[in-house]
Amino acid sequence: MATTEFVAPRSGRIDPKYNRSKDKGGNFEMAAWLFMRLSGLVLVVLIFAHLFVNLLVDEGVHGIDFGFVAGKWASPVWQFWDLAMLWLAMLHGTNGVRTIINDYADKDGTRFWLKTVLYFCTVAIIVLGTLVIFTFDPCIPGSTLEMCP
Repeated sequence: MATTEFVAPRSGRIDPKYNRSKDKGGNFEMAAWLFMRLSGLVLVVLIFAHLFVNLLVDEGVHGIDFGFVAGKWASPVWQFWDLAMLWLAMLHGTNGVRTIINDYADKDGTRFWLKTVLYFCTVAIIVLGTLVIFTFDPCIPGSTLEMCP
């Protein structure tokens, strides 16, 4: 008779390395786990709508150019949409890589520096991406676009 049940050691005690400590920041890890699930669901909706609008509507991929992006980002709705995709994708990915670092980096110093680089890069990309979305100006000097004065 084959079973897949866990058989405890004969002493009835659990090996200490498998004990869960209540003071190890369980609330943060639970929130991070929940964030991964919820942000993943929201990202699926945001990304598929983004792909549909950009690749299937009007001229499809052949219509994507500077003017397309300029026209799209003239609307606050699309600015917010792209901002939400940027922030959620970066935070979702950062949380995943943070988990991988915690799982595979053995030394505390290595773990610290890897996460420091990860967080620095995440903040830099989020700040730069947000600046691009909100400061984008299609009216470069000498531009002949219809929307430029």
